[in-house]
Amino acid sequence: MMLLIVGFVLIALLLATVVTAVSAVYIEHKKLLSMADGASVAAADSYTLGQLEGAAGEPSALLNGERVRNVTQSYLTLNSAYSRFDRLAIAAGTGSPDSATAEVVLSAVAHPPVVSFLLPDGVLIEARSTARSRLIR
Repeated sequence: MMLLIVGFVLIALLLATVVTAVSAVYIEHKKLLSMADGASVAAADSYTLGQLEGAAGEPSALLNGERVRNVTQSYLTLNSAYSRFDRLAIAAGTGSPDSATAEVVLSAVAHPPVVSFLLPDGVLIEARSTARSRLIR
């Protein structure tokens, strides 16, 4: 009977450890996604006025991929993101694929508690966010 109790306690502790580790990585991903959302909105607001479109002559908002990356870098620096996330980097997909959408891709490493000795390098997480600026009257 004692062996059965010890076995169930070990299974319960293992389950609690796994749930804690997965939850920590999930929460870290959500924080990174929030940072990517803020950076994409800031980058979408860095548009320049383009040619007038349509018969009504409405101006368009144009984005430059290099400018999106620079604004993302500034946003992360101003919000102290590099001190909050381990190995935070602006990934290759960051830019403006169609000159109208700001796309921000961030990557970082999450370190789950308790099982960090099993994953000494951590878990790579990535967050992608897009934003558009629309000019209306």
